[in-house]
Amino acid sequence: MTRTNLICLSIALVALSCAPARTIDGQVETAAKASEANVHTHVLIDPWDGPWGGVPPWKSVKPEEFLPAFDIAFKMHNAEIEEIANNPKPPTFENTIVALEQAGRALDRLGTLFGVHSSNLNVGSIPDIERAVAPQLSKHNDSIMQNAELFERVATVYESEEMKKLDTAQQRLVEDHYRNFVRQGAKLGAEEKARLSEINATLAGLFTNFSQNVLADEGLVTIIPDESGLDGLPQSFVDSLAEAARQYAGENDLTGDDAPKWVVNNTRSSMEPYLTNATNRELREQVWRTYYSRGDNGDDRDNNEIISAILKLRAERARLLGYETHAHWRLEPQMAKTPDATMQLMMQVWPKAVARVHEEVTDMQKIADEEGANITIEPWDYRFYAEKVRQAKYDLDFGKVKPYLQMEKLREGMMWAAGELYGFEFEQVTNVPVFHPDVRVWEVTRDGEHVGLWYFDPYARRGKRSGAWMNAYRIQENMAEPITPIVSNNSNFVKGKPGEPVLISWDDAVTMFHEFGHALHGLCSDANYPSQAGTRVARDYVEFPSQLNEHWLSTPEILEKYAVHYETGEPMPQELLDKIENAATFNQGFSTVEYLASALIDMKLHLDGNVTIDPDKFERETLAEMGMPDEIVMRHRTPHFSHIFASDSYSAGYYSYLWSDALTADAAEVFEEAGTYYDKDIAKRLYDNIFSVGDTIDPAEGFRRFRGRDVDTRALLRKRGFPVDEE
Repeated sequence: MTRTNLICLSIALVALSCAPARTIDGQVETAAKASEANVHTHVLIDPWDGPWGGVPPWKSVKPEEFLPAFDIAFKMHNAEIEEIANNPKPPTFENTIVALEQAGRALDRLGTLFGVHSSNLNVGSIPDIERAVAPQLSKHNDSIMQNAELFERVATVYESEEMKKLDTAQQRLVEDHYRNFVRQGAKLGAEEKARLSEINATLAGLFTNFSQNVLADEGLVTIIPDESGLDGLPQSFVDSLAEAARQYAGENDLTGDDAPKWVVNNTRSSMEPYLTNATNRELREQVWRTYYSRGDNGDDRDNNEIISAILKLRAERARLLGYETHAHWRLEPQMAKTPDATMQLMMQVWPKAVARVHEEVTDMQKIADEEGANITIEPWDYRFYAEKVRQAKYDLDFGKVKPYLQMEKLREGMMWAAGELYGFEFEQVTNVPVFHPDVRVWEVTRDGEHVGLWYFDPYARRGKRSGAWMNAYRIQENMAEPITPIVSNNSNFVKGKPGEPVLISWDDAVTMFHEFGHALHGLCSDANYPSQAGTRVARDYVEFPSQLNEHWLSTPEILEKYAVHYETGEPMPQELLDKIENAATFNQGFSTVEYLASALIDMKLHLDGNVTIDPDKFERETLAEMGMPDEIVMRHRTPHFSHIFASDSYSAGYYSYLWSDALTADAAEVFEEAGTYYDKDIAKRLYDNIFSVGDTIDPAEGFRRFRGRDVDTRALLRKRGFPVDEE
């Protein structure tokens, strides 16, 4: 089961092209260089102290110090860039490309600290600081990309005889730097560069405003007025609603009769189980509308005008850079290369998914009619009646599965599987600072040697964006010396009663394994240059390792040992395991259509060029033209589609999940043909060609080395239970 609703990578700050995530050792900045830049050291930008090559100094962070620290970091980075650009020696790979890899470490450390605050602790002064910092980061990045002397040196290396003597990874690194400069306007004239910078700065501000509006609407709740709103809910979920109510009351100074007893937070991890289980249809609709109307309420947090402005600016920028549309610009460095290639894959799946939805709705409507509900299935009914169909067709009630899905036990299972596949061992450590009491840290080792650190931030709270994602605090590298990675996984589970285990849904369990796959991608990394390490691969390839890691959740080895009943400790019965396996492709129409609708709208929005777009109207009319079933909405409606409007990150790129899942489905069949997902030889091929290589080789070649051939996209249809058109 593929989760495609995730914000998997941090989008709070756009990584600087010439300043990949860095570590504390082998740094360029020195006291002398800082003095030359007329700056002073600062705790937020200083090299990290502590064990394992240093750890983020969370306890030293004071929000009021972010803005002055950014001023210092910008000056330090500018000094480093000027030194590279004005080097009197002829340009070489070492004094230009490697020097760029080394530059910007102070700024990156600061960006890591601030990025975590803007994503995980966005309260108090952080929103205003983010609004101030985002345009400055954009301006700073443009100053590097438009530095004529620097680009001339990069171009000289790119066109040099030395280039032919470099190894494959080094050649790819040079090519990536060169093409990135060109794609960011290095060849434009002065007037065009000025306009490009103006566009980028304006977009940075709009992205921040969009994010803050969505985050504010995610702070809304649906109050359950009485116990009738709890009918059908499992007790563990009722407990979480009560805990959410206590937190809500505390944050809003509500006491006595003013304090609600139960509230549904406006996050997917709260919305989905309520819509799936609650018998109160009126409250289901209220929860659904609150969630899917984020950013679209006609108030001061409405995002429609922001989206329209973003689309116009993106279209202008693309034309300025010589591309037909924003989609063509974004797709050029990806595996897909062109919008046509993405549309071809999506449209291969779309009609089959829509046909499956109609079948699913027919089954649901039949049950509703038999029960005398006297309704027509609406979007807030889909999950509720889908569960009834699941029980009728497969005798599978996920309410009976949830007691076996303890968050902590599944975390142990993820770690165990990583040990079986990659030889990792995890040991919790407490001698490092964390940014919130809920955060815990594990040291990762292999054969007794330190590999990296894994931070786990599992719970929802005010100021934390919804969804689940992985972040890299420090990227692995091996230039001057080995530098180990620091990664994190972040979720939005709701705590239950104190002392009781947190039970999660099957979908949330899949999400945990998905995000841990990103973390493993970072921990397995074995590259020399940080720009090529870990998850720094093509956008439509980065989801491949994480989606593949989802498959280990449903393996017998995990379910039999780690899916144990929270009260009895008994493992999940084989009968229940068999039912889960038999229902593996159930409801794929729903999950595929709600995802693909978002991906298709994303691509069509960015193929429309320089026209003024009314987002709500465009969404409504385009979905109708596509034949979108009335009973489903987009997974991410346009006004809160953070993947594509909170940054450029996934813009014209949400198709990436499907592209990666085509690779995933084909790769998974290798393990299935072997009869186990723990085959040591296959796991080694996976590590050697996918998880460890980063962007040191072409991703298509890495897949080919693992699979023995190019991808067979028919595996994607087989995985989802759709008809396969055999060649």
